Amino acid sequence: MTIIKKWFRHLDLTRDLMLLLIIGGLYSLSVALSNTFVNIYLWKQTGEFIDLAIYNLTVAGVQPIAFIIAGKCAKKVDRVIVLRAGVSILALFYIAVLYFGSEASNWLVLLGALLGLGYGFYWLAYNVLTFEITEPETRDFFNGFFGTLFSAGGMFGPIAAGFIISRFASFTGYFIVFGLSLAFFIAAVIFSLFLKRRPSDGHFQLVSVWRERSRNADWERITNAHFFQGLREGVFVFIISVFVFVTTGSELALGTYGLVYSGISFVSYTLATKFVKKPHRKAVILAGGIVLFLSLFLIISDLTFSKLLIYGAIIAVAYPFLLVPYISMTYDVIGQSFKAAEMRVEYIVIREVFLNAGRLVSILSFIAAITFFDEKTSIPILLMVLGAGHTLIYFCIRKVNTHTVRDLVH
Repeated sequence: MTIIKKWFRHLDLTRDLMLLLIIGGLYSLSVALSNTFVNIYLWKQTGEFIDLAIYNLTVAGVQPIAFIIAGKCAKKVDRVIVLRAGVSILALFYIAVLYFGSEASNWLVLLGALLGLGYGFYWLAYNVLTFEITEPETRDFFNGFFGTLFSAGGMFGPIAAGFIISRFASFTGYFIVFGLSLAFFIAAVIFSLFLKRRPSDGHFQLVSVWRERSRNADWERITNAHFFQGLREGVFVFIISVFVFVTTGSELALGTYGLVYSGISFVSYTLATKFVKKPHRKAVILAGGIVLFLSLFLIISDLTFSKLLIYGAIIAVAYPFLLVPYISMTYDVIGQSFKAAEMRVEYIVIREVFLNAGRLVSILSFIAAITFFDEKTSIPILLMVLGAGHTLIYFCIRKVNTHTVRDLVH
């Protein structure tokens, strides 16, 4: 923590902010190590796109429900307890994967539900704590540095996991990797014990925040943008890793893809954190969205590992420059909205409902495409349609005014 403070002496970095970054880093490392390989683990057991779609559909379907439950809990009990609950459920997910072993594909809905529940509790608490612990002047730093940590974990995780898996026969390597992820989640729980308690009071006013969309144009624009963000993320979260594995037949190649993506992303997040200033946020978001869409033309036909690596490198540059200003803008809009301090939990929940609604539409579209049409024809077309999601974010947020302070009580 001392090293980070020295790097950013001009910012007031609190102990809780540093702890939150460490917890986020451990989470990122665990996810980087195993998340991609869970999909491949299930793919190797069934070889069917529909099974991966059902698993990821369950994750996306349970998440908004989990966010609502976690939101109610966050209004009644300590936010830090909600964070610990989320990390503990994610640890339970990996325990279940290890327990079911080669029969995991028979428990797709249960595994998806556990992961969605863990994500909901973890991200509700993490986002609310981010909102409370950061200030406008440290928000870009926090989002950018977290992205840097995520990328650093992504550099080490996939290549290490791919190497471990490739060195062992059958599913032994997978069990080792999932066990390591479990250990990182346990470490995250331990670090959460040092966070300052943040109790909450008041009623859970979800309907009021939903209705705020009709009174606050900026809030409506941000929630719409999150739907389109989810529209791309729903299918892309698993389809690219399957493409890499099917093209190469190698977990180590998938780890190499992760290394290339995360290595470039690491640099990109660092640059975005340093150079993206508030007046240029919208232009940078538009540029990032356009690059993300154009990158799809590399992978819609004649797939090769080289093409996939180039695609990974391009999106690794574009994503950070889109996400750093976009996430900061989201928090700014929430911070300027009606009774933001009192109802910040509800604002986070509604945002996640729209994000996961986009993911659900994305995966349901994928299921319809592979059910009623030929996979080889329908999947490329669908990817082009869904891949426009991040470009459409700009058209939702281009009129957002983050300079007007409304009824904010700190």
